[in-house]
Amino acid sequence: MRLGILSLCLSLTALPAAALEIEDYQRFGPEDASTTLEIISTADTAFFKPNIEAFLAGRTDLAVAYTVVSSADLMAELETGARDFDLAISSAMDLQIKFANDGGALAHRSDITAGLPDWAAWNDEVFAFTQEPAAIVVSNAAFADMAIPRNRQDLIATLRENPERFRDRVGTYDVRRSGLGYLFATQDARTSETYWRLTEVLGGLNAKLYCCSSDMIDAVVSGELAIAYNVLASYALKRADRDAFTVVLPADFTTLMLRSVLIPARAPNPALAGQFIDRLLARSFDGSALRPVQPTPGEGTLRRIDLGPALLVYLDRFKRRGFVEEWESAILQ
Repeated sequence: MRLGILSLCLSLTALPAAALEIEDYQRFGPEDASTTLEIISTADTAFFKPNIEAFLAGRTDLAVAYTVVSSADLMAELETGARDFDLAISSAMDLQIKFANDGGALAHRSDITAGLPDWAAWNDEVFAFTQEPAAIVVSNAAFADMAIPRNRQDLIATLRENPERFRDRVGTYDVRRSGLGYLFATQDARTSETYWRLTEVLGGLNAKLYCCSSDMIDAVVSGELAIAYNVLASYALKRADRDAFTVVLPADFTTLMLRSVLIPARAPNPALAGQFIDRLLARSFDGSALRPVQPTPGEGTLRRIDLGPALLVYLDRFKRRGFVEEWESAILQ
């Protein structure tokens, strides 16, 4: 059931009117295809390309246009942009749920979606197709003579004991710019008070703030960062330069994000979009659970963020403002 009353109390932080900032754009399939499926996504093209190629296999009449943007820009474009997209794919589960709850998504029902567990689908409108852990990525060079921290308490202790080594060399999401960063931060804070102690320590070391996991991993590989906190492990594990860093699933708890997909209400090709969702879920869903992507099974206590109305809590205007202000006080010292 749609949460109409609650949705009246929810709003995203106002975004200034601006052109869509496209991080990447690629077209797949024949140039003369009679139909083009338009996808807007936060997932890097290389990460998502196999799903597109599998969908297009054997099709000569169909192309896919794939546009990569930030999670905040994705929502802004769906709500106020000039372009109409057939599918929206985002790591910011809470923003996807809010958009659907506010009437922005079309329902899709099929035999495949009917078989999904409750935590992987919401209201026949938002569907999860991956489980991806939030990890700590550390530079192997920076830790050549030190033990790599395996949980948040170890990380705090390491940073406090070696401030000169790590000053200006720690990074994390800017929760004001990144929808996924805000989601991870609020989930961390809900789970443990350790998050705020860690954030204060990061702030005291002049932490660098990023929009995206890929940028943080690049900074670790280049040596600019020694540590990146709350990076998507799935991105790190697929890189060819894996020998430059270690991916740590915190042993105290590891947050599992569900990457999700929905069909916007203005989709030009909703039936085709539904076919894409079914193919996507068929590649990810094995009949009992979505396969989690993790470097070492059982290394940490996995805490999955389920799709559902509980994700709307921290999108309340006043709660979001209070959280961001507390975060700024801790990180911007």
